[in-house]
Amino acid sequence: MSKRPKLIATDLDGTIVQYDGTISERTIKAFSKAHAMGIHIYFVTGRPPRWMDEIRDAFGFGGAICGNGAMLYDLKTRTVTEEWMISSQMQAEVAQRLRIAIPSISFAIESHDYYHREKTYVPRWDIGLDNVGVERIEDAIRGPAFKMLARCSGSELTSDQMLEIAFPELDGLVTVTHSNANESLLEISALGISKGQTLAKVAARLNIDSSDCISFGDNPNDFSMLQWCGRSYAMADGHPDGFKYSSGIAGPHQDDGVAIVIEELLKLPA
Repeated sequence: MSKRPKLIATDLDGTIVQYDGTISERTIKAFSKAHAMGIHIYFVTGRPPRWMDEIRDAFGFGGAICGNGAMLYDLKTRTVTEEWMISSQMQAEVAQRLRIAIPSISFAIESHDYYHREKTYVPRWDIGLDNVGVERIEDAIRGPAFKMLARCSGSELTSDQMLEIAFPELDGLVTVTHSNANESLLEISALGISKGQTLAKVAARLNIDSSDCISFGDNPNDFSMLQWCGRSYAMADGHPDGFKYSSGIAGPHQDDGVAIVIEELLKLPA
């Protein structure tokens, strides 16, 4: 393929957001130039909407897909425009099945701006949102959720190991993935919901074919997006299986790997 993409989709953390939470000027400049050239930009993340203000402030343009594909989010108006949720009944079913498969597991649930966790679930990022917790996550379910989080807080299992156990238990019920191989954490969405599925829906509405889309990502929750796009780049410092789903490798995110690729892509003819 020797032409510029019509749509660029990128993961955030570990892809364009650095370890200290910042985004480099080179990365902002590369995306800004692409946007000015008429290329559609989508920030595709596992983050909830409440974590997107810094992205809006850094770029000031682009669309957002949050919750690993569960939500379309308008950065400018700070509103969810479309969503695909896990039902209350399915949340309870997931908890029941995973407790049997992984006895040390604990849960949290997210829906829009609320977050609840079990007392045994030790949060890393949402510290302070639920300082009390419940004995069982079923006691906190009030309606559909866009994501369930399942953690082994004692870290006796890695995220990859948890995923290997959970996948057959939840196959056909929900989508299960993870975004950090160094954690002990699973991320669960409604059945069929993924970054790739929602990106494909967005592109179709824009009349853009997968061959005209490019994506960047670093972890298993990005693999569906990397696989769907005609051109895609796994991060060199990301999950070791990334290359299986991408057509190329971008340099480490700390070294502006995504920006370097985009700079070259923008030199191609439309």
